[in-house]
Amino acid sequence: MKPTHELYMQRCIDLALLGQGRVAPNPMVGSVLVYDNRIIGEGYHQQFGGPHAEVNCIASVKETDRKYIPEACLYVSLEPCSHVGKTPPCTNLIIEQGIKMVVIGCKDSFEEVNGKGIEKLKKTGIKVITGVLEQACKDLNRRFFTFHKEKRPYIILKWAETADGRMAGEGKERLLISNKYTNRLVHKWRMEEPCILTGTNTALVDDPSLDNRLWTGASPVRMVLDLSLRLPRKLKLFNQEQRTIVFNLLKNQKEGNIQHFKLSRTAGVIIQINCACLLLDLQSLLVEGGAKMLRSFIEEGIWDEARVITNTVLEAGKGLKAPILNNHVLVKTEKINTDIIRYYQHQAPEKKAETFFRFTGKPVQV
Repeated sequence: MKPTHELYMQRCIDLALLGQGRVAPNPMVGSVLVYDNRIIGEGYHQQFGGPHAEVNCIASVKETDRKYIPEACLYVSLEPCSHVGKTPPCTNLIIEQGIKMVVIGCKDSFEEVNGKGIEKLKKTGIKVITGVLEQACKDLNRRFFTFHKEKRPYIILKWAETADGRMAGEGKERLLISNKYTNRLVHKWRMEEPCILTGTNTALVDDPSLDNRLWTGASPVRMVLDLSLRLPRKLKLFNQEQRTIVFNLLKNQKEGNIQHFKLSRTAGVIIQINCACLLLDLQSLLVEGGAKMLRSFIEEGIWDEARVITNTVLEAGKGLKAPILNNHVLVKTEKINTDIIRYYQHQAPEKKAETFFRFTGKPVQV
């Protein structure tokens, strides 16, 4: 059976995912070069500030195959850039290599690109095909597109609850809900997002490190909401091991890796946190707060994903009730030993459900 454009674009998506957690605030991008139904080169954007996917793809072509580059078809999951940033424009390289056909997954909505790359390629006589696995390519970079289109971070809510829907027991002692395998996955999630947010009570009771010590890669920027600055400095959040932002109502001050960010009393807290992420170029936010903080995001309708871990064998009887989502759609279910993880997408009533996990090739469970 002859390979299709969709098959090669899926390979681009698979490659792009290898850069997750390492390329932000750039988008994840994958690229393959195909000659006579054979992949002769492939690459992805590996590190922020490093070569783009198209550059790595063309550089990977073996010397014996380089003569085929002009006759090959280049596949790329996102429109090639046409502006000078930290690296030269990828469109220039494509033109210089004499490539005559380019297949693109989706257009780049970033204002410096936004169709200009496609237009430049077409003006030089290159055949350009767009919209191949378009929704899957958009889903791949949903953080990037949300940030630039809606001017806020892509927000992921995460919590663990017992089988009877409790986030904590009656006493002040910390209740360990998720198992050790799920905990490792949570650390992977932290690596994938540039910042993580928690609240005052969670910081006091749990004393979390909010790092990803159980996974490889950089830990996220820690953010904590402490309006009256009552958190003691002995907490792990203040160990200076990673950048920490303290949202408060009293002061702006920086001490090493600890930055106090003063909020206004006249605007909503969540909106101001979103604005801070925008100013700091942090494209996504993982919220690991307590029930009160999580409910605030849910009630204001400012969230994109929710990941709920349920321990199916642990019951608390009494204690702090877990939040209840509204306007959501279940897009994926995963079982890890005694834990079930349910992945939800925020779904405003008037919008059609979009299952952003479709590009993984896994069945969507609703």
